[in-house]
Amino acid sequence: MHSSDRHLQTTLRPRLQVDLGMTLWPLRRGTGDPSMRAERPNVWWRATRTPAGAATARYAARAGEIEVLAWGPGAEWCLASALDLLGARDDVDGFAPDGLIGRLHRAMPGLRISRSQAVFEALVPTILEQKVAGIEARRSYRGMLRAWGTPAPGPPAPGRGGPRPLLLPPDPQTLAAKAYWQFHRFGIEMRRANVIRGAAAQAHRVERTVELPPVEAHRLLQALPGVGPWTSAEVALIALGDADAVPVGDLHLPHMVSWALAGEPRGTDERMLELLTPYAGQRGRVIRLLARAGQWAPRFGPRMPTRSGGLAAGPGRAGSLGTNRSPAPRCRWPGVRAGWVCRSAGRARLRARPPSGCGLDGCHRSSPDVRSAG
Repeated sequence: MHSSDRHLQTTLRPRLQVDLGMTLWPLRRGTGDPSMRAERPNVWWRATRTPAGAATARYAARAGEIEVLAWGPGAEWCLASALDLLGARDDVDGFAPDGLIGRLHRAMPGLRISRSQAVFEALVPTILEQKVAGIEARRSYRGMLRAWGTPAPGPPAPGRGGPRPLLLPPDPQTLAAKAYWQFHRFGIEMRRANVIRGAAAQAHRVERTVELPPVEAHRLLQALPGVGPWTSAEVALIALGDADAVPVGDLHLPHMVSWALAGEPRGTDERMLELLTPYAGQRGRVIRLLARAGQWAPRFGPRMPTRSGGLAAGPGRAGSLGTNRSPAPRCRWPGVRAGWVCRSAGRARLRARPPSGCGLDGCHRSSPDVRSAG
């Protein structure tokens, strides 16, 4: 962080109970997110770009109060918007469910729907989560911030062995100016890279959604190329405080809702929406409660495979799955042709198949043939 002892401070006494961990965890993209840190369960740090400039904020909860400290040009904005971020203005009037949802709601009274108002900051990592495993999306986001992020303002950095200084997410101008192939080093293929670049070029329109009603905000977000109902709902749950947003098109949520509310291990988007009908206005909150409680449906198949590293970078080069740390073992099949290596080598393979494997674990002989995602 940029070292600075000057900070602003305030103490909040929210009307509703606020659990910092339950409320802020959706904003954090994995434990390695360079822009957020949980110092303790009740102490959280966040670096963000506000309309007034860069800022770092520290939130500490104790005895029904939340102490907020902020550094940087956007410190005053952080203090003014802290209640929205922490969901203290979350509206639960009339939400009195029974059954499982009622028990979860009473068991987690501090779970709030946050309204960060940082729409573009929420949109970028959500785009990265499209069509890939979560661990891969978090790895890409972490790499992007470490490469293109900038040091956040804040107190003097801790000594050796302490936590890493926070980083600010790249600003829209930086991302819009990048070529699509510059994203390949983070495992981001051309399609998602271009969606991020397009959104960055229209960041001013993206941030306008804070001022719009939910229906219009979703319509504006979905007008962006590559942004659909799933992406807009995920963003609205974090940045716009939309407690009714439902991420339609998710791989796991229909199964989770069907399993928790109807005992059905598999579901569809239509079935999920049908089961959530009694909770209209709070459907996103219901999904958040179920996810936080771990009410996931049983898994019957293998997990989605993750890619082991970045895509080959450089204009005009085809992306391939590989590792950035050490050379992969070469396939020992003597008749390997150009573009062929086994899965153990961690590289892309063509559709056709050699007559036999090389003997390495995971080679053609023991693994189904797949096309490279690159």
